[in-house]
Amino acid sequence: MSMVAVAGSPARQVLNQSAPLQPLELYGADLALQEAVTRGDGEWASAGLHQLGELAGSVEVREHCRRAEHNPPRLLRFDRFGYRLDEVELDPSWHWLLARAIEHGIHAGPWREPGPGAHVVRAAQFMLWSNANAGVMCPISMTYAVVPALRDAAPELAAQWEPRLSSLDYGPGAIAGMAMTERQGGSDVRANTTRADPIGDGLYELHGHKWFCSYPPCDVFLVLAQAPAGLSCFFVERGPGMEFQRLKDKLGTRSLPSSEVEFHGMPARLVGQEGRGVKAIIRMVNHTRLDCLIGSATAMRRGVSEAIHHARRRAAFGALLVDQPAMRNVLADLAIESEAATAAALRVAASFDRDEPAFRRFATAVMKYHVCKRVVQHAGEALECLGGNGYVEDSGLPLLYRDAPLAGIWEGSGNVAALDVMRALVKEPEGLPAFLDECERARGANADLDAHLDALRARTGRLFDAADERSLEQRLHTAQFDARRLVEDLGFALQGSLLVRHAPEAVSDAFCAARIGGRGGRAYGTLPSSAAAASIIDRALAA
Repeated sequence: MSMVAVAGSPARQVLNQSAPLQPLELYGADLALQEAVTRGDGEWASAGLHQLGELAGSVEVREHCRRAEHNPPRLLRFDRFGYRLDEVELDPSWHWLLARAIEHGIHAGPWREPGPGAHVVRAAQFMLWSNANAGVMCPISMTYAVVPALRDAAPELAAQWEPRLSSLDYGPGAIAGMAMTERQGGSDVRANTTRADPIGDGLYELHGHKWFCSYPPCDVFLVLAQAPAGLSCFFVERGPGMEFQRLKDKLGTRSLPSSEVEFHGMPARLVGQEGRGVKAIIRMVNHTRLDCLIGSATAMRRGVSEAIHHARRRAAFGALLVDQPAMRNVLADLAIESEAATAAALRVAASFDRDEPAFRRFATAVMKYHVCKRVVQHAGEALECLGGNGYVEDSGLPLLYRDAPLAGIWEGSGNVAALDVMRALVKEPEGLPAFLDECERARGANADLDAHLDALRARTGRLFDAADERSLEQRLHTAQFDARRLVEDLGFALQGSLLVRHAPEAVSDAFCAARIGGRGGRAYGTLPSSAAAASIIDRALAA
């Protein structure tokens, strides 16, 4: 006689399981973000941020994200008669998510309503909606970043296109993208072979290819190509002559179509001067690097929130996970990393509002490298806190883990970002002093931080030692071998300073001891025994 499990039998019981972390009002649950917005003169947007946080943390948004990820984009190169289409078919949930981001002005807030705290508020919005879907934030970021580039180098194009680029209407508005890298050069854009031929009246025709073009449905693109005077930047409207060859099969951000493209006589207009293409496009890159930093901070925040939420509801070995000392160490370690990233991201965003050009340029490069480098390990540890439940797709943690490496690659991978900091030491010598002066504002409040700042000043000072007979360029070339370590130490210095000044002592003391004072280990979950883990966890996510 066979036995069949029925309702109420042990086989059907669900015990000792957590529950989904939604709905959750994401802004109200994030004390570190709220405090950073207030410090950055963004308190005026509090009500709107709470509303966006409620939407971003809703069950509806999570379902749209699931649909967009499970129904990836499809390239339609030709119609049934053989005419080129070069269109991308996207799930309706992708369009819903992108439309909501645009309606909230995340792509254009500082340009529509400039003023105190505008970039800080926009950074908070970016963090909140990145919880909805990381892929959607790529076209949002590029559209935001193209406006200052056009204002600087092509004001007539800015006047023509800015009304559409800053529109809050997804339909008649415009989305901007970029196409810089080619298969033979990657980050070495001066190796590009795409050719720009002048055809008169300030117009050019592009012939060549791009190995990465994001994202193909954009209305306009900034493109690098070789003009008669050298590498130059061009403004391109999507249309005939721009042929998409395939979509990339990527590790993460699968909802986002990234493409390879060929240009066959594509009409284009010059942005800036011929031969100064990098200078023209770097303004766009600096703003998208800010978003890489913000997006990585968001991933950390999401990961630690999911981990704490699960640990408070799952028991093992006779106690809730959150009450197990080893797990408390892991959760607190993830939490201080997340808060440090949030504080740094919003401080850098504030420099885009304020008259701080030296700090802004240097800090963006340093923190883009530092936070984007640390998010991958953070996502992996957060996933591990959920055990096998975290390894399955329904938890959302595999998506977080796959998406985490992107920001470290986009707009300059680790070496490119670190070496950009080294170059800035020479080309923009006011940057390092401005950065260190900001860090010094916490001087005297934490012995670990003070010692770290002393060592940093001595180390960077040796690069400029007049007694060294080598040229500055030679000294910096030798220092490139150690570039990552220097940039990492700079990143920890800014984060430590911000936490010492603005976070509770439980958070700042644990961070400085573990990250700067050498009393933490190489993996998360190795805080010193002095860390007030319970207080740190409760601050990160209220019970």
